[in-house]
Amino acid sequence: MVTIVVLTNCPVGLRGFLTRWLMEISPGVFIGNPSARVREAVWTEVQAYANTGRALLAYTTDNEQGFTFETHDHKWHPVDHEGLTLIRRPKEGAGVAAVPPPSGWSKAAKRRRYGRR
Repeated sequence: MVTIVVLTNCPVGLRGFLTRWLMEISPGVFIGNPSARVREAVWTEVQAYANTGRALLAYTTDNEQGFTFETHDHKWHPVDHEGLTLIRRPKEGAGVAAVPPPSGWSKAAKRRRYGRR
């Protein structure tokens, strides 16, 4: 079973920890073929030491899609829909701050930061 772990903004030590069982093929992207027991232990450690970073675990399994995945501190969340795992993304503008932009910003900077106004 292939296992893939993707880290974003995580401590360097966690990346070193993962290289014990998985190969880092790109910065923050790990792939390997550990047993299910090792995969679960690795994911538990990733969740414990990711701090403010984000992590994604994907691995092959015997289902309709042929894989499954788990997330840690992602804005996008997996949702089961009639046996298929889909991704629920946040609505557009959900992350936009409710406070008005500071004075002195150009119109272009306000559009880039806060969306069309």
